Amino acid sequence: MNELTLTTPALLFPAISLLLLAYTNRFLAIAALIRQLHSQYSESHDGRVRGQIENLRKRVILTRNMQSLGIMSLFLCVLCMFLLFAEEYEIGKWVFGISLLLLLASLGLSVREIQISTNALSLQLSDMERNKQ
Repeated sequence: MNELTLTTPALLFPAISLLLLAYTNRFLAIAALIRQLHSQYSESHDGRVRGQIENLRKRVILTRNMQSLGIMSLFLCVLCMFLLFAEEYEIGKWVFGISLLLLLASLGLSVREIQISTNALSLQLSDMERNKQ
């Protein structure tokens, strides 16, 4: 029989916690970069800097959504554990399944944010190569 115990959702706690820490670090790095670029833009009004800031705006929104989905996943893990403790096994299974889906969505957004970040770095490098020539 396929039984869900309290230890199953508890296994996700360290993974989700580390994931949220990584997301927070990513957010802080983006925020620092936005502040730096805003300062540059205030001085020069360079359109390229403005474009980078717009790119970072998308990344901040994605990171916020990644964090929200991760937190909801953790919340549902805790709720699942409570339901299992209260011997509401069927509801607990559904809540745990939803928690896993939210975690998958969070990871999917993380992949998208990494793609945007990589594209921005590629544009920056190609711009640097053009200026070098």
